[in-house]
Amino acid sequence: MANFGNSGYYALLGIFFLFGLLLGIGAYITSWILRARGAKTDMKISPYECGEETSGPTYIQFNARYYVWALIFLIFDVETLFILPWALVYRTFQPMMLALTEMAVFLLILLVGLMYAWKKGVLRWN
Repeated sequence: MANFGNSGYYALLGIFFLFGLLLGIGAYITSWILRARGAKTDMKISPYECGEETSGPTYIQFNARYYVWALIFLIFDVETLFILPWALVYRTFQPMMLALTEMAVFLLILLVGLMYAWKKGVLRWN
C-alpha cells in the first residue's frame, strides 16, 4: 500500500466515501434512465406470480402492529443466538462471575425492554 503519511488514512477514507457516493448516485441515475425509457407493455401490467386477476384495490395498508410484533420477535430471536453459545462455553470461562454478570446485565436490558413494550400495550392484540 502506498505511504500517504499521517493524512493517508483520511485520504483513503475520503476515497471510499466518494466511491460509495458515486455508486449510489450512479445506481439512481441508471434506474431513472431505464424507467423513463421503458413503456408500460401488456407484460408489465399483467398479474405477477399466481396469474389471478385481483378483485378490488391491490394496495392495502397493514396494521403497524404486525411490524412491531416482528421486531419484538427478532429481538428475542437474536437474544437466543447470544445465550446459546454463552451457555455452551460458560464453564470454560476463567472469570465465571464476570461472565455470569455480563449475561445477567444482558437479560436485564431485554427484560426492561419487554416490560416497556408490555406497559405501552404493544403486546395487546385487539
